[in-house]
Amino acid sequence: MPKIYTEEFKQTALDLIAGGMTQKQVCADLGVSKSALQAWVRDSRLHEHGIQPARDPEENRAQSAALRRIRELERENKVLREAAAYLAGESEAGRLVLKMMYPLVRDLAAAGVPVAVTCRVLGFSKQAFYAWCAHPVSDRDWDEAHLLNAAYGIHADDPEFGHRFIADELQVAGYRASERRVWRLCSQQRLFSQTVKKARKNGKKPGPPVCDDRVERDFTAEGVNELWLTDITEHRTREGKLYLCAVKDVYSNRIVGYAVDSRMKSRLAVAALNDAVARRGGVSRVAGCVVHSDRGSQFRSRRFQLALKHHGLVASMGRVGAAGDNAAMESFFATLQNNVLGRRTWGTRDELRAAIIHWIERTYHRRRRQRRLGKLTPVEYEAVSHDAVALAA
Repeated sequence: MPKIYTEEFKQTALDLIAGGMTQKQVCADLGVSKSALQAWVRDSRLHEHGIQPARDPEENRAQSAALRRIRELERENKVLREAAAYLAGESEAGRLVLKMMYPLVRDLAAAGVPVAVTCRVLGFSKQAFYAWCAHPVSDRDWDEAHLLNAAYGIHADDPEFGHRFIADELQVAGYRASERRVWRLCSQQRLFSQTVKKARKNGKKPGPPVCDDRVERDFTAEGVNELWLTDITEHRTREGKLYLCAVKDVYSNRIVGYAVDSRMKSRLAVAALNDAVARRGGVSRVAGCVVHSDRGSQFRSRRFQLALKHHGLVASMGRVGAAGDNAAMESFFATLQNNVLGRRTWGTRDELRAAIIHWIERTYHRRRRQRRLGKLTPVEYEAVSHDAVALAA
């Protein structure tokens, strides 16, 4: 004759299961058969879903199948809820962040959700998950982690470097990665070059030229000291404006001379020109070099023209209202604006002066690689050209 168990006894067994004990342990402790305990658990679940337990064997099997389906749906819903919280989240930049789904499968398996259920709901195979468990970090992920680490170091050293310059530096450092790959990694990690808007023109009209345009927008040279470009830029500080006059050698894009002053007088342009002649080895080395400028009053001044003649230099000037006539020099000033002048507010002239000189001598000349120079810096390009000429001789 089968044993008769009270409702309190059945509830005690169910409470033990709810407390974390296995059905096998409950059966051993309470002396209950496995089939009886499973029937109590099934009836309890049916009551939770508002279903009256059936006594007919056929209906009983149907209810058991329904319970299995309900339990399966509950697991799938749990997977979907966890996946929604795990896969979709707002980052600091407001973008959707997608994480790997394999760790989610592992976490749900630890919580009691079978791997097969999670993989089926999320749409990938168990084999792929177990392959990931054997090798969580792929060779490609490992390589990209090293690339990102090196890219972070390059960008931290020079925040104005964009993905192209970072790719050049990585190549020089011995890393093998395409520019497209570096762009993707920099975009993901938001390693962008700092840029600012260009300042508007002040509307002043230049004066008449004192010489012809000997360049005509042909910014090329066969060697050093053949064609120089010069211009003046300005930037505000809390103490007032600071003016920079720079002289660039078109052959290597190197800034061969510059001068900084608190006033934009003709002596500023003359000081930059004298600095360029001194740096390039004196009059004997630069005689015959064409010096191209716009029609600013400093370059049309008698003092600047006499300095050109004294050093044996040839003057050249662009047309009125044609910024392209000195575009190569304007390009340098735009780069200087993005990387130094416009990066923050400058308190004193001395502070800005030091930043300009440091950027020209350290970054632009020796670290900023240029595509036109075959991904070499201006200093490297001139050194290579000098070695090539020495070997040819």
